[in-house]
Amino acid sequence: MKNICDKNCGNCGREFYKGLWRENPIFVQVLGMCPTLAVTTKALFGFSMGMATTFVLVCSSLAVSCIRKVVPQQVRIATFTVIIATFVTCADYFLKAKFYAISKELGPYVPLIVVNCIILGRQEAFASKQGILKSFMDALGMGIGFSAVLVLLGSIREILGFGTVFYYKIFGSGFEHWVIMALPAGAFITLGFLIGFFNWANKKLKT
Repeated sequence: MKNICDKNCGNCGREFYKGLWRENPIFVQVLGMCPTLAVTTKALFGFSMGMATTFVLVCSSLAVSCIRKVVPQQVRIATFTVIIATFVTCADYFLKAKFYAISKELGPYVPLIVVNCIILGRQEAFASKQGILKSFMDALGMGIGFSAVLVLLGSIREILGFGTVFYYKIFGSGFEHWVIMALPAGAFITLGFLIGFFNWANKKLKT
């Protein structure tokens, strides 16, 4: 019994950690680029989008895993989409009710979580084929991995573009703001450098 428990814990741990590094949604799978580039002008916006996406991903994965054996193959995508849309609506309304300023800044990108490739991809590729615990760990790992990159990207752009991070001032009045970091070009440049660094670090770890 102990060996079985250890094996299950090890499997669940691997499902969690793969989303953080080995199969990171942004650095490796290059998914969810629209919100990644659009909402990361500041760290807080990246964090908020990451948390909303993680909530939808985890809840929809649990729901899909629970009903995977009773949903006909012919309507599985439509069923997954309805489930995802339900949790996206919950996240959107929660942000509007409790954090209206953040919701306004994120604009249409919270409702667009419905069509985020990460969400539907994990339901189709994993949650619809695995048990509840594994699906939960997979979704949590992918969500945290996605959120971490958004926060990192948003922090770099906010520091260089505004001299702050999470609205805390980092540099003095003499700091020259990098205007490009507040523009779409800054997102592409920063993400390019981060992906390059990730690939370099990954190669070093393998060798």
